Amino acid sequence: MPEAPDLEVIKEYLNANLQDAPVESCKVLRPTVVRSLAGEVSGDLPGRKLLDAQRRGKFLTLRFSGGRSLVINPMLTGAIQHCADSVRVQKKTCISLVVGGGMELRYLDDRQMGKVYYIDNGEDGGQAQDDQVPQYTGLGPDVLSGISLEEFQARLKKFNGEIKGVLTRGAFISGIGNAYSDEILFAAGISPFKKCRALKPDELKALHAQCRQVLEEATDTLRERMGDDIHKKVRDFLKVHNKGGQPCPNCGGNITQLNANQRITSYCRKCQPGFLVRN
Repeated sequence: MPEAPDLEVIKEYLNANLQDAPVESCKVLRPTVVRSLAGEVSGDLPGRKLLDAQRRGKFLTLRFSGGRSLVINPMLTGAIQHCADSVRVQKKTCISLVVGGGMELRYLDDRQMGKVYYIDNGEDGGQAQDDQVPQYTGLGPDVLSGISLEEFQARLKKFNGEIKGVLTRGAFISGIGNAYSDEILFAAGISPFKKCRALKPDELKALHAQCRQVLEEATDTLRERMGDDIHKKVRDFLKVHNKGGQPCPNCGGNITQLNANQRITSYCRKCQPGFLVRN
């Protein structure tokens, strides 16, 4: 799942390489992924310019001239590819834009779990349709926006349950998914199974600080590692996520890994003490 660090670097790449690029054509190869809310995207988008890319939580928005936007929610398996038009079109390619100079911008999704919404963004006199994008308008503050400790604590009080599950809920703070929630909790020394309302003041401070620090450091690493291959998921530098059985980088003990509901949880029992409670 692309999370805030991945999408932040992709946003920066697109703004550096495709700003003001004209859209020559648009092909929808997997219609189940696309939601055309502002006219049929394949016919309405060509002729417009890509103004910029923006990120909000785990959504990537491409703004075009004439008051149109593509709002992309990659979910678990979505990815953005920028490549020459001569590069083989993969079966998982859902939508492809020819953006000039023999280049294409493609949305890939082998399980077609993500969605691409073509909307009127309200910037050219039309009626904004972002409220028709599920989960978008209910997003909490972005994890990299500089949310204060006081606001962080106040928002957390509205939620129950285990802290890992709350961290990944965009209504709390947006941009954190399964992988980086593991990394944040490891850095803060908190068990992923600890109830959020049982967190002590020092744990809350550590959690607040690590939410931003872990993701900022990851963003810096991805800037160096991703290059032009923005469709590739780079996660090998993470300390615990998906590294079950490997040595903990802090204590040397084995990292524990659990798989439930298509979600991996990786943590160190010694560095993140706590109990897994089965209901």
